[in-house]
This record gives sequence, C-alpha cells and structure tokens, in this order.
Amino acid sequence: MHRFHRYAYVSLFASALFLPACGGGGGGGGGSASSGSPSFVSPAVTASAAFDYTPGVFAAPSTYKDQCQSPRPGTGDRAGSVTTENAWLRTWSNRTYLWYNEITDLNPASYNDREVYFDTQKTFATTASGAPKDKFHFTVPTDEFEQSVSTGAALSYGAYFKLIRASAPREVRVAYVQPGSPADTAGIVRGMSVTAIDGVAVSNGNAATLNAGLFPASAGERHTFSVRAVGASAATDLSLRAAVVTEDPVLKTEIITPAGDPSKTVGYMLFNTFGTASAEKALFDSFTDFKAQNVNELVLDLRYNGGGFLDIAAQLGFMIAGDANTNGRTFEKIQFNDKHPAINPVTNEPLTPTPFINTGADFSVDPGTPLPSLELDRVYILSTDDTCSASEALINGLTGVDFEVVLIGGQTCGKPFGFYGTDNCGLTYFTIQFVGVNEKSFGDYTDGFTPGANPGGAVIKGCSVGDDYSDPLGSRNEAMLSTALTHIETGSCPPAPLAAGGLRAKEKFIADDPETSLYNSPRVQARRLLKQSRLTRSRHD
Repeated sequence: MHRFHRYAYVSLFASALFLPACGGGGGGGGGSASSGSPSFVSPAVTASAAFDYTPGVFAAPSTYKDQCQSPRPGTGDRAGSVTTENAWLRTWSNRTYLWYNEITDLNPASYNDREVYFDTQKTFATTASGAPKDKFHFTVPTDEFEQSVSTGAALSYGAYFKLIRASAPREVRVAYVQPGSPADTAGIVRGMSVTAIDGVAVSNGNAATLNAGLFPASAGERHTFSVRAVGASAATDLSLRAAVVTEDPVLKTEIITPAGDPSKTVGYMLFNTFGTASAEKALFDSFTDFKAQNVNELVLDLRYNGGGFLDIAAQLGFMIAGDANTNGRTFEKIQFNDKHPAINPVTNEPLTPTPFINTGADFSVDPGTPLPSLELDRVYILSTDDTCSASEALINGLTGVDFEVVLIGGQTCGKPFGFYGTDNCGLTYFTIQFVGVNEKSFGDYTDGFTPGANPGGAVIKGCSVGDDYSDPLGSRNEAMLSTALTHIETGSCPPAPLAAGGLRAKEKFIADDPETSLYNSPRVQARRLLKQSRLTRSRHD
C-alpha cells in the first residue's frame, strides 16, 4: 500500500561515483514523497505578477510561485518568464536560506537563466580551512528526483566506482555491485581497478571521454571499461550498458561468531542507503532475523551510505539501542535561520524534535507496527568519507543519548545541514535551510566524525583503517570488518591498522580539464549531491 509523506531533503557531498538520476517535486514549501510515487502540493498563489525590483525589499514567495517561462501542461504552472522564476528564487532564498543575510541582493531581471541566478543565491564565504561555507547548493529536474526518491531507481550501471586517487596517476576501483544489474551481468566485481574507458587511460587520459563513460546520460548507452581484477596482471575489456537500476538498501547480512569469543553473536549488515521507501522494510526484516538469531553485537557497514530519510535513521537508532536507551529521548532537532526560531518556515508549523521511532513510519512498514530491537549497549559502524548525512545523524543521535558508538574506518563526510527540495516550474531547488543537532544540541561536525575523536564532548571510540578492496564485503578477512571483530574480541584495535584511504569530499576526481569535465558540470554535481542525502519528513503528515 502506497502512502504519501512530506519531507525535507538533506544532502551531503562525498567522493563516490555511483550516481542516481535526479529530480524533484512541485510544492511551494516542502515536497511530498511516497512509498510509491511522490506528489507535490502547491500553495494558492496570486494571479501572474509583474516584477518590480527594489533592493532590500522582498515580496512573499507565493507572489511569483509557479509563474513559468514554459508552463507544464496538466500542472498548476501559469504563464510567466525567467524573471518571475528568478523573482521567486530571490524571495524564497531570503525567507528560508540559513545564511540569508550573506546573499548579495541581485536584480532577477538581469539574468536570463534561472540556474545561473540560483547560483548567486548563496553565501560565498569560506571556512577557517578555506573551503566554501556552502558546498551543497544544487538543482535537479523534478521528474528525475521523484523517481530516485520514491523507488530508489537511478540511471547507472549498478556499480559503485570509488575514487582512490584524483590526480594523475588517477586510480578508480569498484566498491560494490548491485545484484542483477548490467555491471553484475557483465562480470564486474568489487576490487576491480578501472584502467581505461573507451580506450582512454584512466591514469592520465582525456577527462571528457572518461566522464562520458562514468556518467552515462541515457539508458541503453554503452561504454567499454577495461578492468583488472585483484591479483591479475592484465586488464579485461567489458561492455557496460547504462540502465535504470533499483538500489537494494540492505545489500548483505551475515551472522558471525568471533573465533576468540564464542559467546558473541555478531550481526553484520551492509546498508547502503536510507533514501528509499523500501529501506524501512529491509531494515525491519533484517533486524527481525538478527533478533531471532540472538545477535548481541552489531557491525553496521555504512561506508558507502550517503543518507536518506531521517525518520528511517531514527527507526534504525531504536532498532539498535532499544526502548531502555531511547524512550522519550530526542534523535534530532532542526534549527532554521534567525527569522524562524520556533516555526518551520516551509511548513509553517511549530518546530518539534524527531524522536527515536519505535513503530512503522508508513514508508514500507504499516504505521503502528512495532519495530524489532536488539537492545544493544553499543554499535560498531564502518565509515569512510562516503558516510554522510542521515548516516552521520545516526552517529550524532546515538551519541547524544550517551549510547556507545565504535567507529571503524575513516573520517565521515561532515554535513549537518539540510533543506527542503522545492519545485518551481519543473526544476527542484536545494538550498541549505537548517542544521540538525542531537539531544545535547550538538551538530558542529562539518569536518565529519573521526574514529577516536571527541566531538561535542561525546567520546567516539574506534580504529582508523582503510577500505582495501581486496576481499568481498562481509568477509572476515576484509580489513574494516576484521578490525571490528578484533575490537569486539579484545576491546582494542589491531596492532597496526591500515591508514584510512579514499578521497575527502572536497576533492574532485578529474580536475585537470574543468571546462570539459562532466564531473564538474552542474548535472553531475547534482547527481553526486542527491546520492549523499537525508530526507526529513515534516511532522504534520
């Protein structure tokens, strides 16, 4: 049974190359996501308005909402212009952008491209490290966004390509493959090195050609990948066909008894996205099985999990920690700009905390259905710089109620900010509107969580270890899982853990040709950002 939910979209940036299609909804405030297909509800708007620019003076966003240069048939769109679309962006940004007072007020009539104008509606300040303060400002076509969020389907090969080295000599490895996908059928497996694409060497070849292969633009498109298996001396050419692939949220589970401690029953779960409705049922089924098998330690593999629905993250927190640790406690609170200390400016409702959720939330599990819980005292989380957004909210929410989190791997992405994906005239806009904090009001993790660090007064134990790609995910010999098992048995890290590898989120893949690199195009950046996200449903639905 499919039902509709309203949500806010919270996006994080990471350095992975498994990219979904993008798009968005059509609401004036938040969008509506469904466990079937999303829909969006626009507020009532006035008749088409003439635009009169006065610096520092802002009309209500509804004044210019849905007044489009190219109205969509069968929608609430009405005749307008690029100027009215830009005028809506200006007023909407001034009302809801977290750093609205850092936007330079520019005349919408001076821009003939709505996306170019949107790029001006943000802060250009930098952090102490010199990084952009806002790295998460993007747009996606509405129809593509609806498909990605509601079904998990996205245009890809079904292989998650990880960037190990960004500059020449570049290195790209296969992190995982969706079963039954074109990549799986072609014989792509974890650990393979991509040495060439369409005859162009990955190490130092032409950026545009490489990215045309890595980022296919349409279903049915074919590219030849030269790949070298782990331990092989020669590469093999494989033809990959792009298709709309549905991502399986829980890709693998295992039950493991550590050799050094038979009293422990370890549940291992490779969980790759919170961002589809099916993730709720996948977690429900997995934890039901874990509970039936008396799992008393959990290794939650979030190394490639870019985020998704915050409510599902709150459910996962309960399924891990149970009622004794979470009853009556706050999972996350969201805070908007200083114009809106108590009222959500998108939904116009009072701001209320998200609790740890102990029942079905109506994504793919019926509301009111009790969720299984392992009632653990701690959780092991495997992390990399691809661990983002809702994944980080899970870490922050659990530490906020003094639940023990042991982080194994590398520094996480670092993105506590969020936004409501808002459609206007067929394009969905994402602009930072709020920050998420835990029960202790901590949310300052823009540099991510690091094993063994002490963010916000919460001690996060852990071991730094790299993602070595030499063994299958879920194998006891795989470096990160092996390290977690050692810590479970001994309470300490192995003598010489591997240094955490991979790129930080701020680094770019093929940056030697920024003018022609598809990686640096708005389309590709948007697809990256959409993958690293969390979705926060508003409380009134």
